Order: sequence, then C-alpha cells, then structure tokens
Amino acid sequence: MMKPLRPFPVLLALLAGCAPTVDDEPGPSGEDPGLSALARREWAPCGSTPSRLRDLGATSVYVYALVHGEGVLFFAANDGVHGTELWKSSGTGGAGTVMVRDIARGLESSGPTELTMVGDQLFFLADDDVRGRALWASDGTEAGTYLVKRVLPIDASFGEGQTLVAYKDRIYFSTVVPDGTDGYELWTSDGTEAGTFMVEDTAPGQASSFPRRFIVHDGFLYFVISMEDENWLVRSDGGPGFTPLLKVPDDSLNDEARIFRMKSVGRKLFFLVDVNDGEASLYVTEGTASSTRPLRFFPGRYPHDLVALHGKLYFSAGSGLPEGEELWVSDGTASGTRRVKDLRPGATGSEPASLAVSGGRLYFAADDGLHGRELWVTDGTASGTRLFRDIVPGAKGSSPENVTALQDWLFFSATTPGRGAEPWVSDGTASGTRALGEVAPGPASSSPRDFIRSGWDVFFTAEQSTGRELYALPFRPEEHCARAR
Repeated sequence: MMKPLRPFPVLLALLAGCAPTVDDEPGPSGEDPGLSALARREWAPCGSTPSRLRDLGATSVYVYALVHGEGVLFFAANDGVHGTELWKSSGTGGAGTVMVRDIARGLESSGPTELTMVGDQLFFLADDDVRGRALWASDGTEAGTYLVKRVLPIDASFGEGQTLVAYKDRIYFSTVVPDGTDGYELWTSDGTEAGTFMVEDTAPGQASSFPRRFIVHDGFLYFVISMEDENWLVRSDGGPGFTPLLKVPDDSLNDEARIFRMKSVGRKLFFLVDVNDGEASLYVTEGTASSTRPLRFFPGRYPHDLVALHGKLYFSAGSGLPEGEELWVSDGTASGTRRVKDLRPGATGSEPASLAVSGGRLYFAADDGLHGRELWVTDGTASGTRLFRDIVPGAKGSSPENVTALQDWLFFSATTPGRGAEPWVSDGTASGTRALGEVAPGPASSSPRDFIRSGWDVFFTAEQSTGRELYALPFRPEEHCARAR
C-alpha cells in the first residue's frame, strides 16, 4: 500500500470557456531560439538522392532510436550477425557506419532503447545477457561503452513521456533498487556508479510513487507521481522535495486517471487530464498550484500533435464536437482556446495531423473533403490558413506523413501515383517542394520516417526488401554542397 504524502494545497477548479474561431489577428513576428533564420536558410539539401549508409546484410533489418550525438548519429540496429546492438554513423562522409559495441555477444541482442544524450555522453537501457536489463552509457567508443549501474528504469509504457530525461547535466529516471527494499522512486545519474542514486524516497519503504512522464520546462523538471488513490503533477529542481501542482483522484492504477501529453510553450506548460473516461481536458500551468487550471474539455479522441508557435499552443482536437476534428489554438486562457478554422464543415472534420513548425509558420496534413489529404499551412489565423500544395490533384491526395522541420526545411513522406510513399523535401514554398529519389522503386512504398539532422546530413529510416534501413541525404551550408555531390 502506498503511503500518503505530506498535506498538499487544495486546488480550485476553474470553468472552461466556449470555442469561437480564431480572429484574423496578425501573428507576432519572431524567431526560434538558436540559429537565426538566415543561418538556418544557409543550409540546404545537396541534391535529391538519399544514400543507404550500409548494407547491414541481415534478411530482416530494423533500424530505430535515432539520436543526434557529438558529431555522430547514434541508433540501434540488427545486422543479422550481432543481434540488435548500439551503432553510430558519421553519415555520407567521415568514418562511416559501425557498431559501437557488441554488448550481448554473438546473435543475442542487448536491445538498446531510450537513447538519451546528456552533454557528450549517451545514456540508454540494454541487456548484456548476463546481468539483465540495466542503465548503460557510452562516449561512442567500444571501450567507453559500459554498464552504469544495475538498475532498470520503468519505461514509458507505464505512461506517455520520456523514460530517461536530461536535466542539469545529469540523467533522471524512475527505478527500484534490485534488493527490493525501496519502491519505484526518482533517481539520477552522472554516468558513474557512485553518482547514480535515489533523489528521495517519496513513499518510504517498499511503497512506490512511480515518477513518470518527465519533461523539462522553464528550468524545472516536471513529472507525475501516484500516491494511494491520487495522481499528482509536480515540479522539481532535481533535488529532494517538490512542488505539488495538481491532484487528480484515481480509483485504481489499472484504470488510471491520466496526466499526460505535456508541452512546453514559453513560460506555460500545457497538458491533458483524463479522469478514467477516455476523453480529456486541456490544462495549463505556470509552475504554481494557483496557476494550474483547466481550459476546455474535448469529447472524443484525445487532442494530439501539440506544437508551439508564436507563444501559443496549436493542436488537433474536437472529434466529438459537431464540427469534427480540426486545428485548434490556445493562449493559455479559456476564452483564447479556440478553433483556428473549420476546414471541412460537418462532423467528419479535416483531421489535422503531423503538425510541424518551420519559418514561423505551421504546416500540417489535413483533408478538406475536396483535395484529399494534403499539406496545409497557417500563420495562426483563420485567413492565413490555406492549402500549401496540392501534390496529387483530386480527392485522393498525397497523404503526407511524418512531417519534420529541420532548420526551416520540411522533410516528409508523400504518396504519389506510381511511386508509393517516398521522401519529399520543401523549402517552405510550393515551388520548392519536391520529391527526393525513390528508395523503393515503382509502386512499392519505403514509408520514410524518423527524419533527423546530425552533422552534415539528414538521416531517416525507410523500408527495403531487407527491412527498415538507414538512409542519409547531405544537408550542408550551400557552399559545401559541391563536395557532397
């Protein structure tokens, strides 16, 4: 039985508002932090032909968990000889694509998951087939890949969110000590055994608080805990103690009242709450219990594809409303939580998905009932929401998927007659939107996904007859493209 927490402040429920359409107010100007728009635009795809980086040789290859490291891409793959292990790639140049270490020797698989960078160090979970699944770390070399400590963090299947999260140059996670003397609590690690320890025994003894759904927001670590029949959203500075923000009663952990899908937007943290009925309300907090409040209940499918643009939250929602599922926006107030535009009048809805922000605009896939499922764009206003490009004219559409923004370029999958689902790229203009070379020739689909930039390449995975392989397209400052062709 879980032990109760110290008394928490009582939170007052706030009323949610109605849902008018967004006014046609001009979107504020501004740039994402980091690279300037000019610096981002100086980078460009070099050519149109992706390269398979290495023939892994197995009859059933599966590449997954792509993570950008220090000058290298880390990923997990099975080459048919060593089982599923940790690999790295320098892309289309450099040292190439090699296995980092055969953690579980021979055909056995260590099955690396939860690959997470903290500075120049990679943390992940793996099983060496001797000591069981545990926390590992790597500097990208065989000798520098090692078991940190024999603890097994609970994975995100217990709830949405990261299993391992980087915060203040350390990794944070939830685990239990092997001898069972303590329950699942918040732990941290600096990559050494001595520096891997429990932060606080929130539920003393063998009881567990089950910290999960970690997210770093506004300089703090946010996560969910469970105590007795209550779930709590809490804020932490990474040390003992935390600030409780919201309590959600829960009848049982098997039918869990969920606090999930957290998204950081400026100083505000948005999230969903489902109290055991399969439908959710949108909430927001600014880091205190008094600022944590509900914004609106959404019947039907959970709101999804939450993204930030111009200090506001954009998302797809409303499948249970008369207008169907459409694009919504919230500024963190009940009255400012509104539908952007009803692209497909009626209960069917345009069902926006694969939302991505690039160049100060939001791109998404939607079906207005006339053009089929195609790529749309918005500046955040109703009048500024329009069809971006009708790739396949007519009612069928090109079904864009996995839309990913990388330095003001869009990479995505689109299906066209005679080509199947293949990789596309866009510079943010209709005329600059083009197909890349086919990975699976003819009507077969390679279904590209997992687009990520690392070094001077954009990597992605795609289906071949041998399985899901790793591909790359040179992506560099334009003056360096010639040497990549």
